[in-house]
Amino acid sequence: MTSRPTAAIAQALAVLEAAWAAALPASGCGDLQQDVHAMTDAGLLAVNEALAVVRRQADALHVRVAAGIADRSRPELGADGLSRKTGHRTAVKLISATTGGHAGDAARLIQVGQATEERSTFSGHRAPCKHPHVQRALQAGTISIAAAAAITAMLDKLPPRVTRENVDAAEATLVERAPLLALSELNLLLRRAEAHLDPDGLEPRLDDLRAARGLRITQKTNGAIHLDGDFDPETGAPIVAALEGIVTNILRTSRGHNHPVAGAPGADGRDDRHEIAAGESAGDSTGGGSAGAGCSGATSDASAVGPVMEETRTLPQLRADALADLCRHALGCDEPTLPLETTTVIVRVPLEALTTGAGVAQIDGIAQPIDAGAARRLAAKAEIIPVVLGSDSEVLDLGRASRAFTRAQRRALEERDGGCASCGLPGAYAEAHHLTWWSRGGTSDLDNGILLCTTCHHRVHNDGWEIRIDPPPGARGDRPNRRRTGGTVWFIPPAHIDPARTPRLGGRARFDWRLAA
Repeated sequence: MTSRPTAAIAQALAVLEAAWAAALPASGCGDLQQDVHAMTDAGLLAVNEALAVVRRQADALHVRVAAGIADRSRPELGADGLSRKTGHRTAVKLISATTGGHAGDAARLIQVGQATEERSTFSGHRAPCKHPHVQRALQAGTISIAAAAAITAMLDKLPPRVTRENVDAAEATLVERAPLLALSELNLLLRRAEAHLDPDGLEPRLDDLRAARGLRITQKTNGAIHLDGDFDPETGAPIVAALEGIVTNILRTSRGHNHPVAGAPGADGRDDRHEIAAGESAGDSTGGGSAGAGCSGATSDASAVGPVMEETRTLPQLRADALADLCRHALGCDEPTLPLETTTVIVRVPLEALTTGAGVAQIDGIAQPIDAGAARRLAAKAEIIPVVLGSDSEVLDLGRASRAFTRAQRRALEERDGGCASCGLPGAYAEAHHLTWWSRGGTSDLDNGILLCTTCHHRVHNDGWEIRIDPPPGARGDRPNRRRTGGTVWFIPPAHIDPARTPRLGGRARFDWRLAA
């Protein structure tokens, strides 16, 4: 017997009722605000999750209705169309007027509804929907309308040269990954998926971006000079690296981290030495200007404790000043070098793509993938570091020979973690930490190191998260000082956040494109 279309919503509401009751220390008073204030932390989180499921189930039903309204409001029906009969020009206008929401939200309901409804053949028979994996995920309440719309929109614009088998496998992979990603993160994954599914279409898209590049300079009536630019990845990557390098150096200096900047005299490539483990206190860190045990280069210079005046500029102001500094330097600035914390551009390219010229590559910190030809051009330029995937040419692990992570290790951690391994903040704002403290026998090896921004570092400690790093497949134990860049980072939540303590994927693997097996 077929269940009612509203059965899933009713079941989700029953779960919400149970979660609400369980969240209260007593029977509750029936007042919404007082009930919410009386809930335990774990109970409030459970109610939030139950509400999200109710919303997704309601949206899954709404897309069917929206597709029906759109079908009955087809332009060829003219005045007899449903939307026209109700005084609305289009189905989008009708639905948005009903929900009180934005027209874009109504358009997404229609788009997803049409992409996941069964189709009629010329013979009048019913054919399966175009995106069955998305349809099942919607019915199960595991993905949102926004995620479903983003996935179907990307898949629908793939050209016919992409095989149906690859499209189906990609849809399955994206539906599996979507519940674990924020919408902005999913969009990043979709961009990379599209590049790998249709590498032949990547170069034309980049050509379009390159042709559209430009920088517009205008003077506003208030006297301000306004810069407005669009850059393709190949043109924009050095600009981003230079500006962010100067800004990063300023931020580190303002916080008392006065180790030598990259390229400056005395720079040894070492990162701030922080350690991470359950219960670690802020005082255990040996980064910054303190002369802690094992910290070479301790100094009595007053500059080691930070700047005299507090840094008050915003990030946009810092970037504006950095651009001005670069231009003054180019015009003949007396400074021999600019304080660039990170002046290099890192291009990740498979060895096959580098040698054959066919394939997809990625510039660290740039969302848009590039074709192999652009990667080869970048790799030939100064201050560009090509990370050739599969290569094993650098000494990456130094064991207990050094407490600090070396520059090569830092690059290897950035290759594995892609910046902060938790939130994805660019590597310039993340620091290398020891999972097991150096003082407790931890080594300065890749499998004991992780990149974390300050916020995520504190969250790991304060909330009691655990971190596990699985070695890459085929890692060789007979040569411990020469390991391939790789491994998989997993964040294990504490029981008060997830009673099942289900590991969550971290690092670059969250966004790297892999088809489901």
